[in-house]
Amino acid sequence: MKISASIYSDKTRDLKDVIMDLVDHQVDMLHVDCNDDLSVFDDIQKIRQLCKIPIDLHIITQDPEKYFPYLEKYPVEYLTFQFEDLTKKLSIPKSIVGRKGLAIVTPTSVDVFDEFIDFDFILIMATIPGQSGGVFDRINFSKIRQFRKKYPTKSIHVDGGVNGEVSFILRNMGVSSSVSGSYLFNAPSVGHALMNLTKRNMESQFLVEDFMIPIEECPYVIESKLTLRSVLETIEQGNMGFCLVISNDGMLKGLISSADIRKSLLRHLDNIAEISVEEMINKRPIAIESDNTILQLLQLIKQCSFPVMYLPVLKNGTKSAGIVNFTNLIKGEI
Repeated sequence: MKISASIYSDKTRDLKDVIMDLVDHQVDMLHVDCNDDLSVFDDIQKIRQLCKIPIDLHIITQDPEKYFPYLEKYPVEYLTFQFEDLTKKLSIPKSIVGRKGLAIVTPTSVDVFDEFIDFDFILIMATIPGQSGGVFDRINFSKIRQFRKKYPTKSIHVDGGVNGEVSFILRNMGVSSSVSGSYLFNAPSVGHALMNLTKRNMESQFLVEDFMIPIEECPYVIESKLTLRSVLETIEQGNMGFCLVISNDGMLKGLISSADIRKSLLRHLDNIAEISVEEMINKRPIAIESDNTILQLLQLIKQCSFPVMYLPVLKNGTKSAGIVNFTNLIKGEI
């Protein structure tokens, strides 16, 4: 996951000192907030003279057209407009280059992205736009899941309340970029904050249930309807490489992965008719409780002698609550 440093969050130094500090620490992007202020392009010119770090420009305005000539003259790598401030259809000229994004605040549904389907990414504002030092609203974990499911080819950026613990969760969910401001500059050093934002082992006050994929969104088969066809169709439609097997009252009975099916086929290759779906079930999969913390999650994974790609999540020891899928963690690191 890339870190986009919010340059105006440092109130104690001039722009040049801030930029050179970020250059020295090899930050991925420079986030420039524009609250309907054309003077930011003066700063963009200065940045271009100082470094080649990609610029991540977030514009909040009711009149985006007045920015088009400036964007043509001073192009940026990432350009985002705030949805709630737009008063009419946004039509960006093709002459304006860079990746395009739509920013939305927490109460706004991700469905508004339907109107901007040709854009490259969404920027989810987890706190109030333009204000530094806010607390991440955990409801945005659900919004990230919703957007990932509805627009699987689009990137997700997050701004607001991103500290070390939130960063770990966002990486696990496949977020491409996060904006960091006060957390970055209020740390003992920028380097210290960047280490916390990118390190793999992070204790968190958030729980597994805050960011897991809930059971209603998971691929699963009810035990009483378990057939080879139902398993294969569920794995294919779920697009996760496995399906859960749960009882009629929601208890986890096991897990069947694509690997389990392959192993069963190899055992009975000479007589396919002998294949039993029951024997494919891993009835004792590694699982975690929904009220466990990030630290407990990491400790569980470290105890495993094999790679963990997904973990069933349980409620009270037996009831199936969802899944933690680590595939997105890999994607978020690319």
